Amino acid sequence: MKTPAHIAVTGAAGQISYALLFRLIAGDLLGDDQPIVLHLLEIPEAIAGLDGVKMELIDCAAPLLHDVVVSDDPYVAFENADLAFLIGAKPRGPGMERRDLLRVNADIFAVQGRALNASAKRTVKTLVVGNPANTNALIAQHNAPELPPENFSAMTRLDYNRAKSQVAMHCRCPVSEIKRVIIWGNHSTTQYPDLHHALVRGKPALDKLEWDWYEKDFIPTVQNRGAVVIQTRGKSSAASAANAALDHMRDWLFGTPAGDWTSMTILSDGSYGVTPGLMFSYPVKTENARYQIVQNLEINEFSRNRLQITEAELLAEREAVRHLLR
Repeated sequence: MKTPAHIAVTGAAGQISYALLFRLIAGDLLGDDQPIVLHLLEIPEAIAGLDGVKMELIDCAAPLLHDVVVSDDPYVAFENADLAFLIGAKPRGPGMERRDLLRVNADIFAVQGRALNASAKRTVKTLVVGNPANTNALIAQHNAPELPPENFSAMTRLDYNRAKSQVAMHCRCPVSEIKRVIIWGNHSTTQYPDLHHALVRGKPALDKLEWDWYEKDFIPTVQNRGAVVIQTRGKSSAASAANAALDHMRDWLFGTPAGDWTSMTILSDGSYGVTPGLMFSYPVKTENARYQIVQNLEINEFSRNRLQITEAELLAEREAVRHLLR
């Protein structure tokens, strides 16, 4: 029998985590022969609810689930973690600006970064889902100086999945026929969903799509999809976000398909003229649990302008939390 993998999940009593945890114990991430130990973190006020989730997990009698650790202490929850899903974050309240949300969540991710640094395995791979995800990931990474910076990422996979699905519906073809979509920048309404290099059934996507649809329908639809889900459903995306987190981590660990890439928010190395040190979503290929930015893509003026808009937002966010960046 394989040694159990230790998976930490924060905000573990929340909607996204509830949609994620049962898929983890079913083997949807690591396979049906990899036992796991779940480490679940919540704030003290939510521990009672999390104990109920633990009961449900146990009641599944899942062969892969070896143990469930519940804690309100990140230093305990992250002990020996191989993988960490940082999902928990304070949601935006009525009248709250993005900068207010950033301030509230910044301290949470600074503490969690320090706890990962102290307790997790040196090889832990950390995916930040809680918003503002890019800058939260930057804060966590800076507060974990003993962990490799390349092992921190934030999620734009939900945006990527949304973009692929929109193209597939418009072209009336399966999602599997859509390749090389890119999400650049921030997981916010400034993100840039780029189809200039995308393929539909092996042919350039923009040869099959109307420019007006691309610019005036597709781009704003992907940028604002989260808000529309909230307006329609009355709650934020949960199952689709959990699915995207699994997709992101699976590709990171096991590799992207041949002839395709994905989008991940990673620490910028200056590629495509983006300021080094920002957490920025790039097109990447992965192999052997390592990612590599796809290089030498042509960036026209239309795209460059949009990259600069989303970069500017991330620079402003970084400035707002500079006191937490070690």
